This record gives sequence, structure tokens and C-alpha cells, in this order.
Amino acid sequence: MKSAVLLVEANYEELELWVPYYRFLEAGLAAVLAGPQAGTVYAGKHGLPARADVAFGDVELDKANVVLIPGGWAPDRLRTHASAVALVRSAVEREIVVAAICHGGSVLVSADVVRGRRVTSARSIRDDLRAAGAMWVDEPAVVDGRLVSSRAPADLPQFLGAILSLV
Repeated sequence: MKSAVLLVEANYEELELWVPYYRFLEAGLAAVLAGPQAGTVYAGKHGLPARADVAFGDVELDKANVVLIPGGWAPDRLRTHASAVALVRSAVEREIVVAAICHGGSVLVSADVVRGRRVTSARSIRDDLRAAGAMWVDEPAVVDGRLVSSRAPADLPQFLGAILSLV
């Protein structure tokens, strides 16, 4: 069965986690929330809880078709977890679809996977992506190989369409 792993940490952007989560289920993918600790509940920016099904270090990438990094303020926390950064880097190396929206691109910077890649993000991390060697563009969804990026919740239709076209 195809599956999607969605990364979660405190202060995640609810729309950027839950809209993809349910869209993946509708498309026939199993959806798994991965966080620092399995079973822990993380509150979103607006208070909506998300319980991690599995810890970052326990994700079985050989069963994953997509790894999604939502935005909000969670990426600042996600990038401090070596296991989350290693998970993203390994997914890119294995050519699994890796998708980042809004501030999720900062995790891609920490994983050192954007050099020479065309990406987009929230404008506030544009300079960080460029400094990491990315070619930043202002578009709703950008596909560079198996790396998909997007700017904000308003771009979710294009972002999810791009992801699902690769799965």
C-alpha cells in the first residue's frame, strides 16, 4: 500500500497538515504522522491537536511514497531534531517524493538538499533557501524532480495536485 509520512511538531500550520492528510487518504494512501515521540500530542498554531503515530527515527522509508513537511512555526522545531533532518535527507536520497510548504523549506535547508534545485516557499525564508544554493521562484507549486514545494495554504490545490501526480 502506498503511504505518506507527514512531519509534526508544536505550532504546525493546521491547514498545511490536515488538508494534505485527508487528501492523501482520499487518494488511497495510508497517512502517518511522525513526530519527535510516538504518541505525543502536538498543538497546532491555532490549537488543533495532532498525535504522532511514530517517532522520526522509527519511520520505515521503504514503505513511504511521500514525506511532507508542513509550515507554521513547526519547521523551526523540526530542524532541531537530527532524526527529522536525517529522515528528510534520506527520503530525498532514495528519490521518495519530498514536499515542503510555507516555512517547511527551512527543514530542506537543514537537510542540505536544495543546492541547485528550483523551489518556492513563504517569502520570509526565500533568502535562507537562496543562501543554501536553491533557485527560489514565486509560484504556487514547484516541482524539481521528486522535490515539491509551495508557498502557503492558498496554494494547497496546486501543491497537492503536484504531489499526487508523482505518486
